[in-house]
Amino acid sequence: MTGRGADRDAPPPAGLFGSLQRLLATLLDIAQLRLDLLTTEFEREKLRLYDGLLWAAVALFFIGLGLLLLAALLVAVAPEPLRPLVLGLLALGSLGLGGWLVVQARRRLISPAGALPATRAELARDRASLRAPE
Repeated sequence: MTGRGADRDAPPPAGLFGSLQRLLATLLDIAQLRLDLLTTEFEREKLRLYDGLLWAAVALFFIGLGLLLLAALLVAVAPEPLRPLVLGLLALGSLGLGGWLVVQARRRLISPAGALPATRAELARDRASLRAPE
């Protein structure tokens, strides 16, 4: 049996060339593993964000509907001369709350560990193990 399959079954050459070949194979295996981890993390983050955004959109729809109905109720029960004041206060309150919520959302989206913490930790361990004398 000759060809490429037979070459894979043969033991690697001995000596310096063999050591370099094994080192290159090990480095390629490490790079492949880290790339797989990176893509898995990206996929997990994408699904997590999609799920969170979908639930947030549904929640915001119902919160908005509830606030609109509450504002209509407050305006309806307010006496006639105070209705513009009630509408103005509701508008200012809604804008203020919306601004505060935007600030809170931005603060929560900032990741203190940075992007892809597991991949970065694995790469740091790889770097440390390659630098450490054996």
